[in-house]
Amino acid sequence: MGATGASGVNSDRALPSSEMYQLDIVLKRGHNLAIRDRGGTSDPYVKFKLCGKEVFRSKTIHKNLNPVWDEGTKLLVDSLQEPLYVKVFDYDFGLQDDFMGSAYLYLESLEQQRYCRAIPVNLTLQDPHYPDVDLGTLELTVTLRPKDGSIEEPHRDATVSSVRLAELHRKHQLWRGIVSISLIEGRDLCPMDPNGLSDPYAKFRLGNQKYRSKTLCPQWREQFDLHLYEETGGVLEIAVWDKDTGRRDDFIGRCTLDLSTLAKEHTHRLELALEESRGSVVLLLTLTASSHVSIADLSLTPLDDPIERREIMGRYGMFRPLSNLKDVGIVQVKVMRAEGLMAADVTGKSDPFCVLELNNDRLQTHTIYKNLNPEWNKVFTFNVKDIHSVLEVTVFDEDRDRSADFLGKVAIPLLHIQNGEQKGYVLKNKEMTGPTKGLIYLESDVIYSTVKAGLRTIVPPEQKYIEEEPKVSKHVSVRNFNRVKRCILFVINIGTFINSCFEWDSPQRSISAFLFFVVVVWNFELYMVPGALLLLLTWNYFITAGRESGDTVTGQQCSQSNVTDLERICKEEFEKLPKYRCLYALQDVCVSVQSALDDVASYGERIKNTFNWTVPFLSWLAISVLCVATVLLYLIPLRYLVLAWGVNKFTKKLRNPYLIENNEVLDFLSRVPSDVQVMQYRELKFDPGQSPSKRKKTNPG
Repeated sequence: MGATGASGVNSDRALPSSEMYQLDIVLKRGHNLAIRDRGGTSDPYVKFKLCGKEVFRSKTIHKNLNPVWDEGTKLLVDSLQEPLYVKVFDYDFGLQDDFMGSAYLYLESLEQQRYCRAIPVNLTLQDPHYPDVDLGTLELTVTLRPKDGSIEEPHRDATVSSVRLAELHRKHQLWRGIVSISLIEGRDLCPMDPNGLSDPYAKFRLGNQKYRSKTLCPQWREQFDLHLYEETGGVLEIAVWDKDTGRRDDFIGRCTLDLSTLAKEHTHRLELALEESRGSVVLLLTLTASSHVSIADLSLTPLDDPIERREIMGRYGMFRPLSNLKDVGIVQVKVMRAEGLMAADVTGKSDPFCVLELNNDRLQTHTIYKNLNPEWNKVFTFNVKDIHSVLEVTVFDEDRDRSADFLGKVAIPLLHIQNGEQKGYVLKNKEMTGPTKGLIYLESDVIYSTVKAGLRTIVPPEQKYIEEEPKVSKHVSVRNFNRVKRCILFVINIGTFINSCFEWDSPQRSISAFLFFVVVVWNFELYMVPGALLLLLTWNYFITAGRESGDTVTGQQCSQSNVTDLERICKEEFEKLPKYRCLYALQDVCVSVQSALDDVASYGERIKNTFNWTVPFLSWLAISVLCVATVLLYLIPLRYLVLAWGVNKFTKKLRNPYLIENNEVLDFLSRVPSDVQVMQYRELKFDPGQSPSKRKKTNPG
């Protein structure tokens, strides 16, 4: 992986690394690159990485083993000790890109006598796993010069990455707009199965972002958002595949869309013809400007400015216009520091960086090298599209030649945030079921519109771009079975109680039940149904408030302890089960059963948690809706309400042919956490007098 023309220099003549440099690189061409496609060619592009971060990516040259790029970039460098890592990939539409080789450019080897002048460099590409295979070469021109006006950082440590270099990475994270896509349907697609049908799904790609449709039918009716990083818009790529069980999915066709040709702030109805097959994809697409996304230092905290804070709070006031329902509010997160992290490197240290995720929005800090107690001191601002979203903060250890190592994670529902409170959170494991080593200190503020948040509750929640394929897990299946069993036992217990009233096991209870039955049946009106649910919510509110005032275990904590006991029982049963291997078809059936059990248990637990005031915002919202329903049913005859419901149902498609169907009740329940989610979002307690590095790893509960 040498660099001819930039090597063979005495170390005494290497450039000093105590000041800031500007590195100008021109990627000229490649020679005799590796073949990765079936047609005997490749679609190569090049990535440059510095200090583990991608700082440049070239355009893709299609079907060419001797590509000519002639692209340039300028980088800020404060240490010549770190080499520039160059990797070449073959672009595959809809699939994972193939590796074509890599090389290092050692900045220390640049000749002192040619300082500030362009140096031709030839990089020999190699594969670390197959060092003897010829993968071709890259031709570059490199210029290194001192950066004017560079200021030395106080307390600068050679092992700590430069904050100024992090600023270069920062601008590559921030998106300039949002691409809102409603995937409607596929038309006249080619049949790929022997029965003359297909199970089609669509894949979208915009830069490094990917999304896969969830349904296996041409009537997709899905809505999702992608980030727009380029001022010009970029190219949206769409591929349609046929799902096959037990073998590789069949490719149906593809199409592309140049977003720069579309007007912004306007919804476009598009029917895109597939290029390599018959058929088309119908979608609605809207380009909008992004808002409230930023990364800053602590000295530039937006909400710390009283004037700006008042302006933002006024923007999300109770009586503001409801023009953009997706703009529910903003959340600001200060990532201060971490303590006592796990040592992931053989040197007993780690290179930690922090990733913040809010649904599909993802930002990250710079890396602090060789440190178990890093201080980032960064402020991140996100736009809130759903107040029921969960902020996930994950700490990773950076590794140059492989994926980052997981160090710990916390999940914080936005409704749990106490504005302006700096807290130390105990990091959890990947499954979010127990603690791992270390603490992370965060301070969060969330400002949102209550009216918009309530209206967004009854629309489908945002889905992840690409979700991990579900796998058969005996442990998860046993857990879901036990959760369903608990819900069924709850219904059985209610039935047993009612039957005991009929059997007169307790005369006092039976007499009370009989009198209640006569009064209700004699005076029954339909408005009493939501009224009864309203009374149940109110009763549980006072029960919960009394428990909290008495410093006893709340209903939420009870559910958490129940889940903890359930996890322990499931693990014991899991160990007793014999090992087996599933065939593809059997695996799909098992995954479906496992998912069905999870859905049934989750909705049962969410109904319970609604009445248990697990999320007060949602319980208050339910009270408001039930009050309105009670009044409407009392004042308006039932036949008029049924007639209005039927007219709305029958004319919905006529009024909006591209409407994406949804169920408001299920959308509401999807925002209520299940018992498993309550456990995952629970904040672990720690002893302030005990060092996090000495804290033992224990199971929850």
